[in-house]
Parts: sequence; C-alpha cells; structure tokens
Amino acid sequence: MYIRNEDTICAPATVPGTGAISVIRVSGPEAHNIANKVIKCRRGNISDAKGYTILFGTALDASGETIDEVLVSVFRAPYSYTGENSVEISCHASSYIVSCIMDQLYAAGARAADPGEFTQRAYLNGKMDLTQAEAVADVIASQNAAAHRIAFKQMKGGFSSELKTMRGELLELVSLMELELDFSEEEVEFADRSRLDSLLNQIIAHVSKLIDSFRLGNAIKNGVPVAIAGATNTGKSTLLNALLGEDRAIVSDVHGTTRDTIEETLNIGGVLFRFIDTAGLRETEEVVEKIGIERTFKKISEASIVLGIVDLTRDFDTTSETVKEILDKLDFDTQKLVILLNKTDICEVNKNVTTTNFIVSLLNNKGITSNITNTAVLKHDSSENAEKTATLVPISAKTGSGIEILRQILAASQRDLLGDSDTTLVTNQRHVQALSDARTSLLRVQEGLALGLPTDLAAQDIREAIYHLGSIVGEIST
Repeated sequence: MYIRNEDTICAPATVPGTGAISVIRVSGPEAHNIANKVIKCRRGNISDAKGYTILFGTALDASGETIDEVLVSVFRAPYSYTGENSVEISCHASSYIVSCIMDQLYAAGARAADPGEFTQRAYLNGKMDLTQAEAVADVIASQNAAAHRIAFKQMKGGFSSELKTMRGELLELVSLMELELDFSEEEVEFADRSRLDSLLNQIIAHVSKLIDSFRLGNAIKNGVPVAIAGATNTGKSTLLNALLGEDRAIVSDVHGTTRDTIEETLNIGGVLFRFIDTAGLRETEEVVEKIGIERTFKKISEASIVLGIVDLTRDFDTTSETVKEILDKLDFDTQKLVILLNKTDICEVNKNVTTTNFIVSLLNNKGITSNITNTAVLKHDSSENAEKTATLVPISAKTGSGIEILRQILAASQRDLLGDSDTTLVTNQRHVQALSDARTSLLRVQEGLALGLPTDLAAQDIREAIYHLGSIVGEIST
C-alpha cells in the first residue's frame, strides 16, 4: 500500500445522527491551515492557537453562509493521537451538517482518510507499536467489561512491554554468543551458559503461558463459549430461551427438533457469553440428525463451559448414558461442567435420588468433586493445581426456577477477568502464531546446546526467536 503521510486527512470520528454531537478529525501538516479556511473563530484563529486549546467558531460554506456553530480542539505535533498537527471539530450530529463540513475540508485541501489511517499514522509516527495499534480496534469493538479490560491493557502497552523485555534479554545474550564466535580461536566465553539455560527456560515458560492464554483470551473477546448439551427434549432450547428472555429456539414435544446448533450471546456480570444450543443426544438412524449430534460433540469439546441438562423425569438408563457421553468429551483441565437437574417443577430432586447419586458417582470416579448447590460457587481457576469440580444445580427451565442462580454461577466462573489481575491474555491469532514460532526456535536452541551443537547454530535460532517476538510489536530488526 502506498503511504501518503504528506497529505492532510479528515474523517468523521463519530457516526452522524446517533447522538447530539459529531466529531470530525483532521490530521496532517496542513491541518490547522485547512481548518482555518473552513471555520471562522470568534477570537483568534486555529493556525495561531496553542496545543490543547479549544476555540469557538462558525463553519462556513463556499458562499460564506453558516453551516453550524462548532468547537475546535487544537493539537500540535507531536502531542496528538497521530503525532501530527491535528484538530477535532465538534458539531451537531446531523448527517447534512457533517457532510457540508467535510465538503469544505476537501475543498480546502484535505482528503478523505482511508480506513484505519489515523491509527496507522500513530503507529508510523511512533505513538504506539503494532500491538497497541491492533488493540485500538479491539477497544472500540469491546462489548463487555472483560473484553474492554484486556484490549485496554494491550493498548496501554502491557503485552508489548512483556515481549520487549524478553526480546531485549535474548538480544543481549545472542550478542555475547556472536562475540564468542569472533574470538573462537582464543576459546573465550562471554555468554554465561548457566544464565543462558536459565533464561531459555524462563522465556519458553513465559511464551508457553501466553500461547495457552489464547483459548481464554479469544473466548473473552468473542464470547465465552457455553455449550448446552443433553438428550432430546430435556429442556435445552427452553433453557436458552429462559436465559435470553425471548423465544429464540423452537420448543416442541417432538424429539429431534433441534438439528443444528443455535448460537446467541448474552452479557452476564460484565462478561460476554456465547450460548450454543445443540442437537439432542440419542440413538438415531436419521442422517441429518446424526450430523447434528456430531456437531454437538464438537461444540462440547470446544466450549469453555458445558451445561449438561438432565431431565429428572426420565428413566435411569437414558439419563446415565447421556451423562457418560458428555463426560467422555470433556477435558476438566480446561473446561468447566455444570449439570442442570431440570424439571423440578414436576419432579423434585429428592424424588430421583438414584439418578442424582449416579451422576455424583460418575464424577467421583473421574476425580471430580461435585455438589448440589443453590448458590454461585463455580470459580474460575486456571492454576495447575486447581481442583476439578462440577456443580449440580436444580432448575426448571420452564418456570425459570434456578435460572438466576445459573446466571450467578456463570458470572462467578469468570469474575477474576474483571479484577485487577496482571495476567496477560492473548486475543489475536497472529500473535499466537508468532509466539509459537518463537517457542519452536528456542526449543531448538535448548536441544542443540544439550547435544553440543555449534554455537553459531544456537545464535541463529535465537535470532529467529527475536524476529518472531519483534514481529508482534512491529520491531523486526535483529
């Protein structure tokens, strides 16, 4: 793409017609002079104004007629979002007014900004690195408190700082290793091997942790995936409708009504959850329904939380088989399970003790602690020594009994994401790939040093890791 940094660009920074005020941003070497041609200020003029000042004026058309009364915020390079001379024109949020002012800016010498060009200029002018620039879009698009917290931390440079620290340490060591090569005949050792081993272990562990965080980070960004699974007609679609507060899924007494997955998002406690209503589990020869059941198993394996619905009115054999199928697809190291004992409006939990006890027994056999609760107890714990737990919750999807408890449990499961945790979560697929490539290079270094391979090969692999880490923040020189 051809970069035209010498141009002065302009674009609406807000969506016209959606509020009382719209903002038009102008940035570039002639921003002040161009704005001065379009806006007549009550006192002074934009070209002479100091940075961080606001002027009141009138936007005029080509004939000198008033378009609107406006406020102009003045920024001077390098103290602006883009690092250039900039102005922000606040006018009334009329599409007509915004269009007229934009036309006058074009006539005065500005051009329309390309999508993302203001942030691109901020990156090129050193106001932010590539990771921070990417995070700007995530901050704008964030739909919940957790996603906003992650994106805002990245935009402020938290993730970048970690990468630059690791990259700096590797650069220092590889420089010493390469210095040794220059004095190879004298058998001089500049790079401390014990420090090198320690640093490699430390950085590989750190990079691995960042890679592993992508599952959670991506879930928070796009919605924590929650699979609703169970046998046919156990109340899965009714539950989805109850959670959403609307009739989103078709509810019928006919078995196999849901043939494909239905997905809807819901903000609970500041976290976006993506609920997935799946096809009911049962033995069937119907081809389309079989495909739907295969997709159910896939969604169960991909979900962060699985809501397994048990119909308390069903016979023991049917219920036990369904629970076994769900458990076989779960990885309790990365997934949480909530078993919903449904239809308490027509069958109390204590009247189906056999089924409940069997579920508890199945969980215990897999080393999973379980309990029946009416309170929010499902905590999010990603530590290696975290106890494997499952929660059993009596509900009636039809009457809504227990649904609020379920909401509280879901919110509690992700509550630490809304706190002041310093844990960095990776949310970008490009970052994960670069981190994976860096780890591969560093693992080769470890293996090579253990086998006594030449130092120059290890140095080359470290240089590759430095490149991959740098590519995330836009620093690819090694």
